[in-house]
Amino acid sequence: MRVATWNVNSVKQRMPRLLPWLEQRQPDVVCLQETKLVDDAFHELLGTELANRGYSAALHGEAQWNGVAILSRIGLEEIVLGIPDGPGFPHPEARAVSATCGGVRIHSVYVPNGREPDSEHYRYKLAWLAALREVVRDGPRDALVCGDMNIAPADADVFDPDAYVGQTHVTPPERAALAELEALGLRDVVRDRWPTERVFTYWDYRAGMFHQDLGMRIDLVLASAPVADRVRAAWVDRQARKGKGPSDHAPVIVDLDEAPDGDIGPVVPPPSPVTLTPLYPPLPRNCETL
Repeated sequence: MRVATWNVNSVKQRMPRLLPWLEQRQPDVVCLQETKLVDDAFHELLGTELANRGYSAALHGEAQWNGVAILSRIGLEEIVLGIPDGPGFPHPEARAVSATCGGVRIHSVYVPNGREPDSEHYRYKLAWLAALREVVRDGPRDALVCGDMNIAPADADVFDPDAYVGQTHVTPPERAALAELEALGLRDVVRDRWPTERVFTYWDYRAGMFHQDLGMRIDLVLASAPVADRVRAAWVDRQARKGKGPSDHAPVIVDLDEAPDGDIGPVVPPPSPVTLTPLYPPLPRNCETL
């Protein structure tokens, strides 16, 4: 079973890349974030194309912002939209959808950005993560939490820790909230498999950031122990971040039970050696769409 997660940063904009990518990588389950479409518009845009490729879709969308989905060609059972009794800003947002696929409870999540430390949105982020933890804790033993966590788990997951001082994504409370989620018995399967490698999943659109591999690892696949033990490959599909009209995120792909492409990774294809100096420091991720 191949599971992937990808923040597409607008499924409408990414459609010309998403469909060929599905055919190339052949994932059984895909968790999408930042779809930025209401459900009817998603079905109108992609319903026939996905059905022709054997996928059903569980959708929880919004116009312009947020939006998550699970695409599956191995079944979708017990679909839940959002986080029951979870916090909103001020109202619940389309940031989570879960379903059982092939016997595994899969959560596609788009964690709030946080915007600025100690802001109202930052407190919302921490409360949202606490609510997600309750959902996962009370759920089935075989589980995967996939998505854009908007948290770099450790300093090794940003290209320059000093450049992010005072910004969200790296603060101790955010990392503690993520660690509390993992304390349920979830394992970060990419880092589990590649403990010391340079691995990023997000690069700012500004010129030079992707080319120089100046990124962050904020898109994660967290697996409960029974599922993590089935992992045979875990990697970032950097190829999908190249070329014309990419998302600013790359997909993360995890193979369970067997690895069709072998135990590849951690990044495919690997980035070029870093030989350049950053032209300017990183800016906080665009908060207007988060």
